[in-house]
Amino acid sequence: MFFVAAPPVAGRSVYINRKRACASLQEIERLRIEKDVRQKPGRKRPEIPVIREAKRVVLVRHGQSTWNEEGRIQGSSDFSVLTSKGESQAETSRQMLLGDSFDVCFTSPLIRSKRTAEIIWGSRKEEMIPEPDLREIDLYSFQGLLKHEGKAKFGDAFRQWQINAPNFNIDGHYPVRELWDRAKSCWNKILEHEGKSVLVVAHNAVNQALVATAIGLGTEYFRILLQSNCGVSVVDFNPEPRGSPPHVCLNRLNQTPNPPIAAGGGRKTSTRVVLVCHGATQSNNEVTFPNMGYEPMNMLGIIQSQKTAKLLLDLKVSCILTSPRIASVDTAITIFEVQEAADCLGADCIPRYVEIKKMLDLEVEPTLQQAYTSDSSDGIKEGILTELWNQSKKAWEALLQELAADSEPERNVVAVGNSTVHVALICHCLNLTPEWLGAFHLDPGSITVIDFPDGPATQGVIRCINYTAHLGRWSIPITRSMSNDEEF
Repeated sequence: MFFVAAPPVAGRSVYINRKRACASLQEIERLRIEKDVRQKPGRKRPEIPVIREAKRVVLVRHGQSTWNEEGRIQGSSDFSVLTSKGESQAETSRQMLLGDSFDVCFTSPLIRSKRTAEIIWGSRKEEMIPEPDLREIDLYSFQGLLKHEGKAKFGDAFRQWQINAPNFNIDGHYPVRELWDRAKSCWNKILEHEGKSVLVVAHNAVNQALVATAIGLGTEYFRILLQSNCGVSVVDFNPEPRGSPPHVCLNRLNQTPNPPIAAGGGRKTSTRVVLVCHGATQSNNEVTFPNMGYEPMNMLGIIQSQKTAKLLLDLKVSCILTSPRIASVDTAITIFEVQEAADCLGADCIPRYVEIKKMLDLEVEPTLQQAYTSDSSDGIKEGILTELWNQSKKAWEALLQELAADSEPERNVVAVGNSTVHVALICHCLNLTPEWLGAFHLDPGSITVIDFPDGPATQGVIRCINYTAHLGRWSIPITRSMSNDEEF
């Protein structure tokens, strides 16, 4: 195995403002002036009320409850309370959000959620608002049953709940459809509040529905966007001109108190893709944009790559696919070296042999540079974006092929690249169209974990997006904006 570093290429310096310094798809979205492609067929505008100021909403699921522990179907029943583990998880979330400011807290009135909110809110003096529509999904006759009891008592209906939840019917109700309607109602109430930074503490299913309805996804995405106990998700709303609904961006999904590769929630899996954004480079911090992707990581980026490698030590990596750019290759090598030293580091009794492969389809920097430096028409810029989309689709297909390439019982593939290509890969995983490219945000050094509990030929389940807790003091605080320092 050997590496050939990408040769430095001379190029003229292009000076841009700080907002355009980071190569992110949120910026690409802005290049499509006037022509709002989000209204094209394939994506409908989310039913979100018009806002005048930017808002950030932080969603937290309650800690482990007694019925979680017992494996009972809770629904909107109110008979379970937090376990000692659940109280500890809530305390961890409190510490994680301790330095973040909130103007208000909305909470489900159910005991397990309300108690979690009280622990996280701590000594804050701001308002706590119980909201009945934030209660967990209503499951009617299912509620209170152990899973094997549900299967024995309801048979086909329980099977439908497991494999076709959006069309699941019980007692004359369609619970998932009702939940989606209730989530839309919640957004009206949350966004009408004057607070610009809002904490919402609720439940697994309702938080899934809140995330999905915010970015315009339907009930078919139930159980695709995981919410673990005390997992944190962040949704940004930015006002649009002429009274249009706001632009919505999922800043992160399911940042858990425990590492995402060990976190509970969701089905067990033996096949997984981990998307690793390479660490910070000089162009992340300065307004010059000379040779995008050819500069190495700065000291912050090196630390971030080391932190990521340490996090992945608990995961046996089968293969690392990387963009040929310097920062990505260096990040991949750091992960590789830690994996191969697993026995020395006490993670394994035998060494791990990990293959690294450079993948040209993960190298989107030349395409991005065209978009940033081009003075061409919107049509040409649209063509550049189409090129990026098609290239990332090839990369996603290659990732799935790599995931299925071996018959070993556990296969974990890591892909290292620019945050932009990873956003596109997330969209491909979710079977979305290019109109969703501005709906996700990733930070340097972050990871995104995608599970395939039924194998790589089936729908992937997003365990987390933009996970940064492993970076410690080098992570981005939850309520700090990356796009405009004055907004939050």
